[in-house]
Amino acid sequence: MKKAYLTIDGSQGEGGGQILRTSLSLSMCLGQPVRVENIRAGRKKPGLLRQHLTCVRAAKEICNAVVEGEKLGASSIDFNPGQIRAGNYHFAIGTAGSTSLVFQTILPALLKTDEQSTVNFEGGTHNMQAPSYEFITQCFLRNLKNMGLQVNCELLQYGFYPNGGGHWISQIQPVENVKELKLLDRGDRVARSATTFTSKIPMHVSQRELQKVTEKLNWSSDELFENKVDSSGPGNLISLKLAFENTVELFDEVAQRGLTAERVAGKAINRLKHYLNSRAVAGEHLADQLLLPMVLNAGGSFITHALSEHVITNINVINQFIDSAISIVEIDKNTVRINVTGLNG
Repeated sequence: MKKAYLTIDGSQGEGGGQILRTSLSLSMCLGQPVRVENIRAGRKKPGLLRQHLTCVRAAKEICNAVVEGEKLGASSIDFNPGQIRAGNYHFAIGTAGSTSLVFQTILPALLKTDEQSTVNFEGGTHNMQAPSYEFITQCFLRNLKNMGLQVNCELLQYGFYPNGGGHWISQIQPVENVKELKLLDRGDRVARSATTFTSKIPMHVSQRELQKVTEKLNWSSDELFENKVDSSGPGNLISLKLAFENTVELFDEVAQRGLTAERVAGKAINRLKHYLNSRAVAGEHLADQLLLPMVLNAGGSFITHALSEHVITNINVINQFIDSAISIVEIDKNTVRINVTGLNG
C-alpha cells in the first residue's frame, strides 16, 4: 500500500534550508513521500538555490526518487523515495555552496545500506553559516563514531567562499552495531588549539587572528598553528578547538570582506567563551546536527544551551515524521537536556 504524502511547511520556525534537508533525509530513510512547501520562505532569496537543488538531486540519485519541482527557485517539491542504493557518487554544486550540508543530507540514508559508499563532493568547504570540513571531521564524525557509525573523509582541496572549488571524498561504511549517544558531562579538558587556514591572502591576517587569541584567551604559542593551504580562490578561516574527555567542540569563523582579522577572531572567541561559561556538552551547532543520526539509530541524550530557533525548528520537523521522537527538558533558563528515542534503540 502506497504511503500518502506528508506535507511539511518550509516557512515554519526559522524558515531556512534545514527544513528541506531534514525532510529529504527522513523521507529517504523512512520511505515516506514528502511535499515541502514554502521552501526557505524565511530567507531574503526564498526557494531552491543551487546548493539546495544539489541536495535534492543527490537524494534523488541515491534512492531513485520521483521528484516534482526540481528546479532553481522552486518554492515547493514533491519527493517520493525509492530504494536506497550504496555506490560511488559524485556531487558538484557548481558554486561555493556548502558541500558539508549536502553531505549531512545524504549521510543518514547511505549509512542504512549493506555496502560501502564513496562520495566525491565539489563546491564550498568553508562557508559562513555552515559546518566547516574540520567541524565535520573532528567534531560531528567523532560523535558518530561513538555511536558505532564509521565514516572516513579526505580533503583534496579547500573551497572558500565566494570562489568554491573545494573537493573532498567521504567513505561511508554500513552500520553494524549502533550505540546510544550520551553527552551529559564534558569531563576534564585534555587539549586546546587555535588554527588558521589561509590561501592567497597575506599571512599577516592569520597572524593577527592568532594574536587576538593570545590577547583574549591567554593561550600559549605552542597552542597556536598557521596552515597555508591550496584553494582556487582567496580565503581564511580560524578554528578554535576544545578537546575534553567526552567531547570535542570547534568554533570556526570564515573571513569576510569588510571584516578585520581581529573581528573574525573575536567572533570565534566570543562563541568559545559562551560555551565555556555554560553547562553545555554539545554546543549549539553540534546539537542541531546530532539529532538526525541519533533518532535514526539508537538515540540517547545530551545537554546543550538554551535552544536557538534553528534547533527548535529542526526538532519540530523530525517530530512531524516520527511522533514524539525528541523531547526537551529544561534544566535552567540557559540549559536544556535533549532526549532522543532512536528507531534502532
